[in-house]
Amino acid sequence: MPQYLLSIYQPDGEGVPDNIDEILRDLDAVNADLRAAGAWVFAAGLHAPSTATVVHAKGDDVLITDGPYVEGKEHIGGFTIIRAADLDEALEWGRRLTEAITLPIEIRPLRDS
Repeated sequence: MPQYLLSIYQPDGEGVPDNIDEILRDLDAVNADLRAAGAWVFAAGLHAPSTATVVHAKGDDVLITDGPYVEGKEHIGGFTIIRAADLDEALEWGRRLTEAITLPIEIRPLRDS
């Protein structure tokens, strides 16, 4: 069954929302439904982009820099990997996830390995 990456986009600099308990409750419910449906593969939250280190090959050298690769007003704050029969099913899980956490979700298929 195809797998999809559901990336959670989080605005930079925003603190914890006032309704975090409600958001976490709704997120737990979506994750429970993903598991019950056999669609859940893996999920994780990420530390702030300021904790990132970028490793980039340039010719014979490898450059290592602190901070995110791309500066922006948003960053990936977490992700979920799911199994879904097709894009429509993945979009439905993405819809449920964005409704639960109120943040944008980008859905991309994983390449077959």
